[in-house]
Amino acid sequence: QVQLVESGGGLVQAGGSLRLSCAASGRTVSTYGMAWFRQAPGKEREFVATISWSGGRTYYADSVKGRFAISRDNAKNTVYLQMNSLNPEDTAVYYCAADARSFRVVPGTTPREYGYWGQGTQVTVSS
Repeated sequence: QVQLVESGGGLVQAGGSLRLSCAASGRTVSTYGMAWFRQAPGKEREFVATISWSGGRTYYADSVKGRFAISRDNAKNTVYLQMNSLNPEDTAVYYCAADARSFRVVPGTTPREYGYWGQGTQVTVSS
């Protein structure tokens, strides 16, 4: 089993930055793609960014492309999401997720492809 714990959320003004971390425990996630999703009140969970198990492939939602960056440190069993130029539309609970399948070449962008989830961390961007 994999346990994921997110941290780094908080309240920030528009234009500001935050860095989210997702620490995995229970077993290594170095062979699994990792992703960030988010869910705003009254909306469905949506894809934000994903990184392949090797770190060689990253994909982003159009809404965050150029502003967010996903990275991973397999030695620390941790994934990060650097968020810059934040705007109020980025306000949501952000969830870290680990792929349900190891060594996937192209990481998935839908929630059903991920088998492990963290509890989420709140990000609030004020205007």
